Amino acid sequence: MASLNVGNLGEYLREQRRNAQLSLRQLADAAGVSNPYLSQIERGLRKPSAEVLQQVAKALRISAETLYVRAGILDAERDREDVETRAVVLADPSLNERQKQVLLQIYESFRKENGFGGDADDPATAPDRPAADAPDGGASISGHRSPTAGGSDAGPQQTAG
Repeated sequence: MASLNVGNLGEYLREQRRNAQLSLRQLADAAGVSNPYLSQIERGLRKPSAEVLQQVAKALRISAETLYVRAGILDAERDREDVETRAVVLADPSLNERQKQVLLQIYESFRKENGFGGDADDPATAPDRPAADAPDGGASISGHRSPTAGGSDAGPQQTAG
């Protein structure tokens, strides 16, 4: 079956809104969307964008990734570990919002580097990846210098052991 799973999303949103003791109008205001649009989402008549889902999730103080899965934007099985990792980061009360976003960006960059998520082989989406011909795995990235004690770019190499 090729249903959009939007009804399930609407029911879930309504439940979360009621648990947060918010009216439809209060949630719409907090999320920055119109009251009729939010009502249509809850009734399963509209499929919101990921951006709208993120705004609603923030207003409800719940995981945006959970809403993405319920809306069919993320595949629950394939992306479960990724979603769980993101949810744990977003739920951590010891981190502020900026720290959470930075941590998630770093996490995503490592996933892309390792071939999971996004277009890992597209140089336009990964400008900081090392050149393919760098034999040392990218120790020298264009535009970046490694700090050396002597101030010379051609300092002595150290060997372990």
